[in-house]
Amino acid sequence: MRKNLYLIIISLSLTSCYTYQVKKPVDPAASNQQGPKKNAAVNNASAQMKSTTVDSQIQNAQPAPIPVNIQDKLAPNKNVKIDVNGKSYKVIVDRWESDSLVAHPVHQPKKILKFHKNQINADKIAEKRFSQPIADILTVTAYAGIGALIWYLVH
Repeated sequence: MRKNLYLIIISLSLTSCYTYQVKKPVDPAASNQQGPKKNAAVNNASAQMKSTTVDSQIQNAQPAPIPVNIQDKLAPNKNVKIDVNGKSYKVIVDRWESDSLVAHPVHQPKKILKFHKNQINADKIAEKRFSQPIADILTVTAYAGIGALIWYLVH
């Protein structure tokens, strides 16, 4: 039991609240649908008449993918996780030299890595961000552990 308790304490102390998350692009169609609604009955009737023509147009036309500018996503001093030719790297971006990214691994500032922008998978660029759910789980676990320790010492 004591060995398991030490293992749990060590694993919780090594857990970080920061995770690498892929930023999702903003969908312009979703932002248009969130506007304020006026006179719902009139809008609903006119929307039903227009929906048949709009639906047929939407089904025929495929939305064009939004081009992602890698150089804007990978700004200097950002801590990111990139996928290059199937291999994942956690790097801090130093600068752009023409079409090449110059970066260094997170815990190795003296090691320099260079990648051409065509080698980097733009869909898998993940930024390091604070994760509130993980922080909440760690906080609740710490409070429960302290409460259990106090209860154990009192009894």
